[in-house]
Amino acid sequence: MSGNIQAVRGMNDILPEETPYWRYLQRVWEEVLASYGYREIRLPILEKTELFKRSIGEVTDIVEKEMYTFIDRNGDSLTLRPEGTAGCVRAGIEHGLLYNQIQRLWYQGPMFRHERPQKGRYRQFHQLGVETFGMAGPDIDAELILLSARILERIGLADEIVLQINSLGSAESRTRYRELLVDYFSRHIDQLDEDSRRRLHTNPLRILDSKNPRMQGLIEEAPRMSEHLDDASKEHFERLLAYLYEAGIGYQVNPRLVRGLDYYNRTVFEWVTDRLGAQGTVCAGGRFDSLVGQLGGKPTPAAGFAMGIERLVALLMEDEKIAVPADRPQIYLVVVGEGAERAGMTIAERLRRALPGLRLQLNCGGGSFKSQLKRADRSGAEMALILGEDELVQESITIKPLRGGEQRRVVLDQLESCLMDFQFKE
Repeated sequence: MSGNIQAVRGMNDILPEETPYWRYLQRVWEEVLASYGYREIRLPILEKTELFKRSIGEVTDIVEKEMYTFIDRNGDSLTLRPEGTAGCVRAGIEHGLLYNQIQRLWYQGPMFRHERPQKGRYRQFHQLGVETFGMAGPDIDAELILLSARILERIGLADEIVLQINSLGSAESRTRYRELLVDYFSRHIDQLDEDSRRRLHTNPLRILDSKNPRMQGLIEEAPRMSEHLDDASKEHFERLLAYLYEAGIGYQVNPRLVRGLDYYNRTVFEWVTDRLGAQGTVCAGGRFDSLVGQLGGKPTPAAGFAMGIERLVALLMEDEKIAVPADRPQIYLVVVGEGAERAGMTIAERLRRALPGLRLQLNCGGGSFKSQLKRADRSGAEMALILGEDELVQESITIKPLRGGEQRRVVLDQLESCLMDFQFKE
């Protein structure tokens, strides 16, 4: 006999104990994004492979090793999206949303990368993505950082994270800096690990992001991007830091901060924590001014960020100071006897109609009065409504608080008004 089929490695189920945290996060970010004037866009999870090769870069780890790519029945190469920005830009170009327009957009959903699964890093993971188009100045960079800070503050994580920020300069200054890095690391190639040697002539900026402790001294002595910025990028960065200072946002300038995607330029930033081990980045973003033109649209300035939802959920679930509403009924309706079962269904529907938002669970599957009360208690409900043969005869129902208080019987016609007066917890 064959064994049980299990989930694909790195693609995790989100169980009922966790889903309240996901819904709580979504409520918060929807409110915050609306308050800043951002609109939702919904994107497919499948795109043509060429989209990611042209945007992310063919010699990046994502494209070379991590994408889920396959040939469909028409012979087209398709890829499960490894990130959301490229798809958002594709949609903006395709539907005429970008040229000579200002757009503030957001999306959320699953992304896919074939990485080694570990805490905070899965092969199917979820992100909130926020993208802006048509604004070239540092003011929109600052707004994105303030917006991300407000989301993190609203969910109670402001004290758990630190903002790191850097500038990668223009495409031209980045190219010159890249040549300096190749020259520097080539002179110390015997000190590079295997990954860094592979990246040396393809993506040398990623060497700066290496976590190999044996290479940290070498990386610390490498040329710094800040010393090779073009004047316009330097002014852009200084103005951004001034905005953050005026807004009271603390930050650390991290000259080794780079992004793993080729399309970034000028501003890059990350919100990081030390509570998640190696996967400490909970939000990352920056400018990608060349990407729209790179994908066939008219040149359009752009900036954005992405938040890792699994990582935020992990922080929320570990922090006992942060209260997230539980997924439980407020009322459990106990029905004893065949007549009560039939009447109970009608009463439950009547209450849900009269009291929108009420979380009421009707006992189904039979059971004795005692067993049903046990189910009511285990459900976490604050109150049981008891409907038995006696109550049916008297056209009444018993209200029994399950977390302290006196039970009482009321006539059915007065039930809605009695429940309106009861202060349920959220």
